Parts: sequence; structure tokens; C-alpha cells
Amino acid sequence: MEEKKHLTAERSLEIITEQIEQSRKAVAKDTGLSLYIAGLCTMGMAILIGICIFFTVNTTYYLLYVSLPLVIYGVDRYVKRNIPKVPENFVGTMVNRTWLTFGIFTVSFFVFANLYHFLMSHTESPEIYSRLMIHPFRIILLLMGMAITINGYTLKSRWMVACGIIGGIGGFIWESFYVTQTLVGWLGSYTNSNYCGITFGIIPGIIVAIFAFIGLTLPGMMLKNK
Repeated sequence: MEEKKHLTAERSLEIITEQIEQSRKAVAKDTGLSLYIAGLCTMGMAILIGICIFFTVNTTYYLLYVSLPLVIYGVDRYVKRNIPKVPENFVGTMVNRTWLTFGIFTVSFFVFANLYHFLMSHTESPEIYSRLMIHPFRIILLLMGMAITINGYTLKSRWMVACGIIGGIGGFIWESFYVTQTLVGWLGSYTNSNYCGITFGIIPGIIVAIFAFIGLTLPGMMLKNK
């Protein structure tokens, strides 16, 4: 009798483990498709903004990034309209809450950075303001990399973990060492054609597109085809 109970308990544990693993795989595919869509939308938005700034030399087009979450949400809902919804489970909840946390921190930091810049530009001299500027892009890249990496560990995806680390830390280092400005300066020594458009439009757009591919599109592609 004791042996039968022991076997029953072991079988129950096996069933629970199998169900968790099946849920993990289902969530991984669903998350992969969402990451893939988010990556493509981000790449497309970056290229569009880069082109607009290149031809108009108007950095106001950066505000189009504010609409990116709505664009991603709309495209994601449209693509998944005929796909059965993944049942709510622990793994899916962890993934969703990770991205929710990322969104809260990113939006809060973006609002704070812009408010800080507004106050500093009206209260400090240009020299002091230039030294005390906050560069939100590098922090947002780092936060995005952390979110992707955490989801990779949750979904047991080495590809996702690797892409999150490379995209997040790589983007942060790239921006911290002003690689973009260095490239622009090097490019400017050979051409004077639409210098501002290249500086604030084309190169940043390419960089965002590259890191969106590494951090979102590539791991999403791997997960959804797994």
C-alpha cells in the first residue's frame, strides 16, 4: 500500500512537471512571436524616424517612438487574431510581469529625463547643462536587455539570454563611449552632405534597428520556431 502511494505521488509529480514544461513551451512560442513582432516594429520605426530626420533635420520626429507601444500592441493583436490564446499560467504571468515592469521603469525614466532636461535648460548655463545631461537611450537599452535576459532564464532559452546580454550591455557600452558621435565625426571628415541629418537621423536609426534585431527579433525568431 505504501509503495502504491509512493508511485502515485511520483506519477503526480511527473504529470505536474510535464504540464509545467508544456506550458513553458507554449508561452515560449507565444512570447517569441511577440518579441519577433516587437523587433520588426521597432526596426521599422527606427528606420522611418531616421529617414524623416535625414530629410527634414527635425529631431521632433523622435517623439514617434512614444507611439511604438501602441503600434506593437496593434500589430501583435492583429497577427494573433486567429491563434488560440495561451492559457494563463505561472510562466506566462512571470513573462508578462517582467515586461510590465520594464514598461513602468522605462516610461517613468523617460518622463523624468525629459522633465529634468526642461528644468536644467531653463535654470543652468549651456556649459553646465551639457555636462549634467541625462542620456536615457543607454539606460533604456540596458533595461530592455535585462528584461529579455530574465525572460530567457524563465523560458530556459539560451538564445534569449545571450541576445539580452549582448543587446543590453553592448548597447549601453556603445552609447556610454559615444561611439555614434565618433562615427559621425569620422564620416563628417569625408563628407558635408546633410551632416545633421546623418548625425541625428541615419546613424541613430541604424543603431536602434541593430539592437532591436539582436535583442528582440533574433530571440523571437528562435523561440517561435522552436
